[in-house]
Formats: sequence, C-alpha cells, structure tokens
Amino acid sequence: MHFFHPKLLDCFKGYNGALFSKDILAGITVGVVALPLAMAFAIASGLKPEAGIFTAIIAGGLISLLGGSRVQIGGPAGAFIVIVYGIVEHYGLANLLLATAMSGVFLFLMGLFRLGTLIRFIPVAVIIGFTNGIAVLIGLSQVKEFFGLQITKMPAEFFQAVQTLYDAADTINPTALGLSLGSLALLIAWRCFQKYLGHLRHLPGTVVAMAAATIITSLFSLPVDTIGSRFGGIPSGLPSFEWIPISWSTAQFVIAPAITLALLGAIESLLCARIADGLIHDRHESNQELMAQGVANLVSPFFGGMPATGTIARTVTNVQSGASTPISGIIHSITLLAIVLFGAPLAKNIPLASLAAILMYVAWNMGEWRKFADLKQFRLPYRLTMLSVFFLTIVLDLTVAIQVGLLLAFITFIYRISSLSRYESASTTDFPELQQHQGQIAAIRIYGAIFFGAVKLLESIEKELPSKVLVLDLKNVIYIDVSGMDALLELEETCKNHGVKLMICGLVHQPYEMAVRGGLFERLADDYIYPDLKQGIATAVSHLNTH
Repeated sequence: MHFFHPKLLDCFKGYNGALFSKDILAGITVGVVALPLAMAFAIASGLKPEAGIFTAIIAGGLISLLGGSRVQIGGPAGAFIVIVYGIVEHYGLANLLLATAMSGVFLFLMGLFRLGTLIRFIPVAVIIGFTNGIAVLIGLSQVKEFFGLQITKMPAEFFQAVQTLYDAADTINPTALGLSLGSLALLIAWRCFQKYLGHLRHLPGTVVAMAAATIITSLFSLPVDTIGSRFGGIPSGLPSFEWIPISWSTAQFVIAPAITLALLGAIESLLCARIADGLIHDRHESNQELMAQGVANLVSPFFGGMPATGTIARTVTNVQSGASTPISGIIHSITLLAIVLFGAPLAKNIPLASLAAILMYVAWNMGEWRKFADLKQFRLPYRLTMLSVFFLTIVLDLTVAIQVGLLLAFITFIYRISSLSRYESASTTDFPELQQHQGQIAAIRIYGAIFFGAVKLLESIEKELPSKVLVLDLKNVIYIDVSGMDALLELEETCKNHGVKLMICGLVHQPYEMAVRGGLFERLADDYIYPDLKQGIATAVSHLNTH
C-alpha cells in the first residue's frame, strides 16, 4: 500500500497539545461556516438541504482522513451546482447518486495511475473561463429565491431559465427581497468592518447573516419560504446506508456526467490544495488527494450525499483559524454532526432568501472578474480561449466549454511552439570555407523543436538543396517527435535521390535518442555524423577537395 499514504500519517511528528487545541478550534469554526454553505449548495442543486450537510460530514471527514493535503477541507462546492442540477433535471436523483459514485471510481483511478500532475497542465485561461461562467450560473440560479419569485420548477438550460425568470418578474415577494438585500448588505459590511469587531471578528459573516435572517423571520413570522415550509426541516440524525441500484443499462447514460464530475472535482480539489500549499508553505500529494476524493465520492452517495471536492473558502478559513493538520478537517465533520444531532429543529426557520444571498455572495467571490478587466493586456488567442469557455459554460455546457477551451489552447500552443522553431544558414564569417564552395555546400542551423507542427522547416530546406553536401546542425534542437523524425528521414531520402551528401551535427539528449529509435544512424554512414558543425563543415570541404 505504498501508493496509498494519507498525509495524516505524517503529521504526528512533533504534534503536541497546543497544535491539537488550534486544530480543534479551527475545525469547529470551519464546521459552523460549512453549515449554511452546505445547505445552500444542496438546495441550489435541486436537492434537499440535508444532502449537502451529509456530504460535508461524510465526504468531508473522509477527505481529511485520507487526503494528501494537511489543511484542505472537502465537501459540497459551488462549482458543482450547475452540473448536479442538470443531472437531476435530465437523469433523476437515483442516477445522480450513481454518477457521483462512478465519478469517485474515476477519481480514485486517476490518483492510482498518478495522473494528478496532468491536471496542472490545464491552461489558466480555461480555468478562469469556466470558474467565472459557473459563478454567473450560480448567481442566476439564485434569482428565484433572492426575489421570492413564484416559479414551480427552474429549467436547467440558460435561455429557458432566463425566459422563466422574465415571465415571473411580476411575482416578486417584497419581504423576501428585503430579507435577501439585508442579508447581502450584512455580509458585505461584516467583511469590510470585520477587523474592527474585536473578538466577534472570528464569527463568519455567512453564519451571522443566516442567524440574523432566521431570528427576524421567526420573530415577525415573515411570509417567506423557509427550509421548514419547503423541505419540512432537516432530519436530526445521519441517514442509513442504502444500496444504489447499479446496472449497465442505466450506468451507460451517466458515464459522461460522471466523467464531468470527476474532472471538475479533480481540478477544483487540486487547485484548492495548491492555494493551501501557498498559505502553509507545504506541498500536497496530488495523487493521494485524488484517491481520497475518489473514496469520498464513492461512499457519500450510499448515504444520500452529493458530489464533493476541495473547497477554497472553507480551506482558507481553516488555515486562518490556525489549523496545521487534517485533524481540523475531521473536527469540522464532527461539529456538523453535532449540529445535526442537537440543533436540527432550529433549521426549519432558516429563510431560503437568506441562503440565496449567501450563495450570490459566494458566487461573486469565486469569480476572478479582474481577469476580464485585464484582458486587453493579453494576446488574442488567450482572450479568445477565456471568453469562449466563459460563454460556452453559461450558454451550453461545462463539458463542451472545457473541450473547446482545451482545443483552442492546444492550437495556440502548437502555433506558438512552431513559430519559435526556425533555421538559418551558417555565417560565412564564422566559416570562410563556405564562401569558396557556395552552391556546393550548405550548412544550416536549426533551432527549437522539430515536431508535427514544424515539419515545414525541413520541407523548406528540401527546396534549397546544394549540389554536393548538406550539413545540418541540430545542436539547438531540443525535441524531435515521430513526425519530425519522419520528415528528417524524408529529407535524407530526398538528398540521396539528388546525389547530395547529408551530414548531421550536434545531436544530443532527446533528439539523439529519437534518431536511434527512428533508424537515422542505420541510413547514414558513421562519417556522416559529427558532434559539432565545425567538424562537419571541415569534413564536407575535405570531401569536395578529394573528389
């Protein structure tokens, strides 16, 4: 089991009572912070509030227990809202549970096969595009509760959702709107003046806003929807284990959503872990984190949970509260469990309008809006990639958006790398002998990479062949792929057909290994390969003088 090594096992060296006390306080703080967010994320996803709480307890505890980060907090996340709502809308709740469990298997396999580092290769433009797009969709999904609109069922599609909201614009509940605006104002004010609040500054603004809205709703019996009126409250205990019916006929329909959940979960959790690394000056184990996320998402659905991943806001709160080990994450789960067991009846008066305000506040903070303001500083391909992913995430689908974004980034990368590859003729100042044999000997230096996007370099050289000897200096070539080696072999064949002697100089490292594998040395004699251009040109001149 050397491949499965939770970070928790490495955290007890030098651990003492002082650190344990900090972990307990941080865990309790994060548990309180997680309560309104977990319920809000579940409700926005089309689920009951307890689904979010159970996920935070079970999946959050497993992620801390088995994960590869010292301080990461797992649970339901805002990034999943749009995906989960769409799955529930199109496939039903039972298939959401199946897709979540399947995503857990995919995540575990990604970690098992050491694919964690590959997630880092996703371009920043793609990540910013879909993160901002998800933030917009989260905000849109909360308009109904924020204004208290009378809408039976919100569609999952963007344009249909906008049309539905427009049609219901005359059903605004002024009381719900006032409660939403008050909650939002309190959240903003609490953040702005938190440092002046003394000991109260440790209280999270989301909890303060939710508590204040709940007290006001209860005291004045406000005519707004609450968790009690909509869902009947939350149960005061954990659900029992229930087996998810699994069959190929149903599983094949949710493979694509499961892959989407797995990829999004992997990206979110590893991004969050990297942010945590910067805060605590440590380094997480990405593959172990993916395996922990996989176990959590595999187990959670059997208890009615929803998809889980690393959560940036709760992780940052955990670090700022003094956490140093995964024990704080385990305490966070225990805290939520205690709240459910002893405080569930109090949740029935929580107004949905206040939770909508909290989610809008979260959505605004998760978006990187300054990146849009700075777009003019970047090149057109970067802007095109980011904006394409942003609009496609909103209008179509996150999966399509990421696919298009990766394709655009791939094309841009190929173009940029191919434009860096170039060739030039060796200077007659450095090699005066070339001047004497102009037209008979050509010495060409190639720079960059010879790959499928830059084989045109060799094709251009074919059109400028000398009459006797072509000397290629590959000293500054850092990479050759299969297509590049094929093009090099074709150049050798063309030279042979034209009676031109081809000499290769400066093959090192990967290009040398590729030449061996590609059979270049078998087609060229030993006296056609030289370590540097100087020797190659000298031999070429000597060859002409002796013939």
